[in-house]
Amino acid sequence: MVDLNTLPDPDDPESGFAAVIALRRLADGLERRAVRSALRQGWSWVRIAQALGVTKQAAHKRLSDVPTGDETP
Repeated sequence: MVDLNTLPDPDDPESGFAAVIALRRLADGLERRAVRSALRQGWSWVRIAQALGVTKQAAHKRLSDVPTGDETP
């Protein structure tokens, strides 16, 4: 887990940008895992979009490639 008390000072751009990238990757991974779990539990794209605060179209466009584990090869 990320300790927000140890984030770099944004006055140091190199460290600040590195932290931004790391946090985005962490957030993206968490979002994708949550979507996978929601889809497995039968959530609709409308419900997922509402939980994320975006439109159904935006959620589906960005996250429709999330595997649920139910795919057949």
